[in-house]
Amino acid sequence: MKTKNLPDAAPWYEIYRIPRVKGLTGLSRSSIYRLEALGLFPGRVKLSGSAVGWRSDEIHAWIASRPPANPGKGAK
Repeated sequence: MKTKNLPDAAPWYEIYRIPRVKGLTGLSRSSIYRLEALGLFPGRVKLSGSAVGWRSDEIHAWIASRPPANPGKGAK
């Protein structure tokens, strides 16, 4: 019996809406849009008329690329 060569599964990701992106990144809506316009944040995916979202894999990659927080900085 021959086995078929199946193609690799397509990458899996979710689409996150703005409340989830804000919660994960700690950024405000305006900061997200500003960073996106500067090319410093993942681009939006158009879902319908005015609905947009962001790919979960791109958001998590962006978060992982950020330098670690320094909780002691600025503390008195």
